[in-house]
Amino acid sequence: MDIKLINIGFGNVVAANRIIAIISPESAPIKRIIQEARDKGLLIDATYGRRTRAVVVTDSGHIILSAVQPETVANRLMPTDIEEEE
Repeated sequence: MDIKLINIGFGNVVAANRIIAIISPESAPIKRIIQEARDKGLLIDATYGRRTRAVVVTDSGHIILSAVQPETVANRLMPTDIEEEE
């Protein structure tokens, strides 16, 4: 089985097959999810002190904060033409 890793910024990567959602952190419900993950010890902050622009939700319940736009992370999930030919 080939594991595809997705760059979420600053050289940090996440296994693509474990991602459930990539969302913007602006709304109150998402901020609540982030706080609950922090309280449970399931929050991974990969922003390096920068502003959180994307929240990655994994199938294990972990919440990963990224300083990269959600659209950018999502585009990295899309297969490239080279991979489609293989």
